[in-house]
Amino acid sequence: EGTQFKNTIYKAQGLTKIKVKIAGADAIYATNKNRVFATGNTIQTDFKPKGKPSKHHHQQKKLKAMITKERASRLEGSFGKEKEHYHLKKIKAKTKATEILWIFFGIHTANCLEIGRRMQQGSLGSVA
Repeated sequence: EGTQFKNTIYKAQGLTKIKVKIAGADAIYATNKNRVFATGNTIQTDFKPKGKPSKHHHQQKKLKAMITKERASRLEGSFGKEKEHYHLKKIKAKTKATEILWIFFGIHTANCLEIGRRMQQGSLGSVA
């Protein structure tokens, strides 16, 4: 994981052709720059709020909890094993290129092992 919040939002909008209105992200993404970007683009986030609570903080807290729960069940559940077992929990990269390379090889290693497991179980059929 990197700090590519803005790029990720633009890429998601480009792929889906739908404007992002809600985004869930790890705490590392809750920088001032990303907060300003999200607010300027009317994107609701689950970032921990700064400053004194607004008059709608109870509703905001419920929304943030829903965003966090949805993100955790959809995204973190599918990547949890890969992050833990393929050394993706903490990327040891100093540049964007090496960060992408670490993620690329980690995910592909996980996919190769999953294909191997399925071949061993016979669920892929014959592979030539």
